[in-house]
Amino acid sequence: MIMNNQTVISQFLLLGLPIPPEHQHLFYALFLAMYLTTVLGNLIIIILILLDSHLHTPMYFFLGNLSFSDLCFSSVTMPKLLQSMQHQDSSIPYAGCLTQMYFLIVFAAMESFLLVVMAYDRYVAICFPLHYTTIMSPKLCMCLMGLCWVLTMLYSMLHTLLLARLSFCENSVIPQFFCDISALLKLACSDIHINELMIFIIGGLVTVLPFLLIVVSYVQIVCSILNVSSTRVLHKVFSTCGSHLSVVSLFYGTIIGLYIFPSANNSTVKETAMAMMYTVVTPMLNPFIYSLRNRDIKEALIRVFCKKKISL
Repeated sequence: MIMNNQTVISQFLLLGLPIPPEHQHLFYALFLAMYLTTVLGNLIIIILILLDSHLHTPMYFFLGNLSFSDLCFSSVTMPKLLQSMQHQDSSIPYAGCLTQMYFLIVFAAMESFLLVVMAYDRYVAICFPLHYTTIMSPKLCMCLMGLCWVLTMLYSMLHTLLLARLSFCENSVIPQFFCDISALLKLACSDIHINELMIFIIGGLVTVLPFLLIVVSYVQIVCSILNVSSTRVLHKVFSTCGSHLSVVSLFYGTIIGLYIFPSANNSTVKETAMAMMYTVVTPMLNPFIYSLRNRDIKEALIRVFCKKKISL
């Protein structure tokens, strides 16, 4: 039904990735490997934290939740992308598109909140080691996680409800490999000023503010350990902080560049590449940057395998 150049949309078409047909199979294998690496890496961390009592600490509590968030975050977009590449079916129902967008925003915001909570945890551990167990009590950890879940679901619900009220024009092609909120707004025939305002104001609070807090916390950490005489300790801390900040900058930088302060000359290919960075690459890198290089995780892996061998 068409009325005033508007139509009732029953489904959208995802344009996908700008890949030549002759390279489809190669990129399908690449993205499948990346998705399996993400799933396996995060599952290993979750299982180890659950099984090993030595990892039942605030830091690994937050790391376990970050792994769960990364696992879900990647699973929101990658299976549909792989299905589209394999079967050349890029359609997605209207309700399915809104559902995908809702969970994408939930886990993107959850990632943002968890990264700042983890940075605060490390700040307390390094700058106030004698008071760490008192400050980061189990009650505070549970309250922080509960607050993260409530805020992310409310934030995502706000954007989903604001988008659901819009009418869409005849064009139903989304120039992305997932239901991206900014791409959907470009297809709308209704007034989208409120949507854009909420993305800028609340989205800025969810992304820009946590990023600044993370940078400040790492600056405080570096300043607090500069008096350490051991060159080896300094090198290790700078290496760890550098790797953490590189992944944090990749995650926040692409989101801020896409949604908060988008460039007027952003091409579809550039936007797709930036979206790939925060939806696919970051969830794959986080287990290696935050956990799998960690000595405690390696020791826990050995303990779990040794117990398994003994039981067998």
